[in-house]
Amino acid sequence: MTEPLRIVFAGTPEFAAEHLKALLASPYDIVAVYTQPDRPAGRGQKLTPSPVKQLALEHNIPVLQPPTLRNAEAQADLAALKPDLLVVVAYGLILPQAVLDIPRLGCINSHASLLPRWRGAAPIQRAVEAGDSESGVTVMRMEAGLDTGPMLLKVTTPITGEDTGGSLHDRLAELGPPAVIQAITGLAVGTLPGEVQDDSLATYAHKLNKDEARIDWSRPAVELERLVRAFNPWPICHSTLNGEALKVLAATLADGKGVPGEIIGASKDGLLVACGEQALCLTRLQLPGGKALNFSDLFNSRREKFSVGTVLGAVAQ
Repeated sequence: MTEPLRIVFAGTPEFAAEHLKALLASPYDIVAVYTQPDRPAGRGQKLTPSPVKQLALEHNIPVLQPPTLRNAEAQADLAALKPDLLVVVAYGLILPQAVLDIPRLGCINSHASLLPRWRGAAPIQRAVEAGDSESGVTVMRMEAGLDTGPMLLKVTTPITGEDTGGSLHDRLAELGPPAVIQAITGLAVGTLPGEVQDDSLATYAHKLNKDEARIDWSRPAVELERLVRAFNPWPICHSTLNGEALKVLAATLADGKGVPGEIIGASKDGLLVACGEQALCLTRLQLPGGKALNFSDLFNSRREKFSVGTVLGAVAQ
């Protein structure tokens, strides 16, 4: 009887933890887990372990958290584990060639896009923002380049007009783990040669930041509607109302004209705001110090705040 493959797993967020769960339920031997160092989180900024670390500790798997894998000591620690394969999912550290060369079967990565489209840090949100009709997970062999390696296996899912960054994330987190297990099986018996990516089709998914979540009302409503969905649950699109912060969690396309950012209507159906082209009907909002509410609830209790002619994003005088 052959020994089970010795696998080292490297990942950090919840998306990666879902993959680790599947590997822990597989016949493979998960000998160690690599994850990012604990980070401050929450109002108290308490050091918090990643979802992957929490899961590994629950299963008594050794956890390593080097700040980098570029030095000889970190590389020696990995080599000492004698891995057959390194499985990487949203780890967040660059793996130099010296690391990629350590496992007997190399390193594979589960990436949340249909490569070569959306290489990089935020493929899920960028696909929704761009209005892509589909997304998926690509399992690939890792190279020194960013998400450039040969593709071993792809699974796809449509992106609907209701999808948010959060809903697409959750769906891909279900599709990815079985694909990784299937890819490992194929690699172990040598039946997955890999397909080289066409670099001419590559797009780059820049990391998200809060600044780009500020709504520019001069943009077309169709672009802003996608942005609102893409940036939910993070970083959440936002503007200002009479100088106060206003978070926009859901919106639909609507007809209407006015100065960009101008409130041109308000009812239980939503807050109608003019854009550079067409209008947005804001249906779920969050005011400072409050929780996210459907606009129908805000309209009942705070109607005076949403008077027609008020311009969102305007600098308070």
